[in-house]
Amino acid sequence: MKAVHLDSIADPVEVVTNTRLLEVLHRSPKKIVTACGGKGLCATCHVYVEGDVGALSPRTPREQRSLLMLRDARPNSRLACQAKVQANGIQLVLPRGRFIESASDVEDLIGRRAEYPILHPADGRTLIETGKIITRGRITQLSSVDVDVKELKALSMTMV
Repeated sequence: MKAVHLDSIADPVEVVTNTRLLEVLHRSPKKIVTACGGKGLCATCHVYVEGDVGALSPRTPREQRSLLMLRDARPNSRLACQAKVQANGIQLVLPRGRFIESASDVEDLIGRRAEYPILHPADGRTLIETGKIITRGRITQLSSVDVDVKELKALSMTMV
């Protein structure tokens, strides 16, 4: 068994070799959106890997292309759906922010200040900055996110 540590969670998640980091996140209290269904086409499962990056499988070509879309990608960025656990020594840190799949995901927050950045699922760009008031007009502008996610999901159904 391999232990994967997640930021701000005391107990590591125990997994077998070749388990995808996405499975690690699904087993933890940290939840993550996967707009493309875990096919490496979107950036919603983006994580930062601290510690031994060699404890993960190498980046796939698909993962490399998807990471190029991210505005906040770092040398230690990985897609949880593509990276597989090979050894101990992995510490995961989630990017600060919340990915949304549709404008309706933030409708219940209208009139409040965003407590964290609201992020676009395809490229990770900030749609609503921390501290900004979420208005009905801004939610209407986010309707393009709905289309982007639908296109990603349709594309993921055609890819193996």
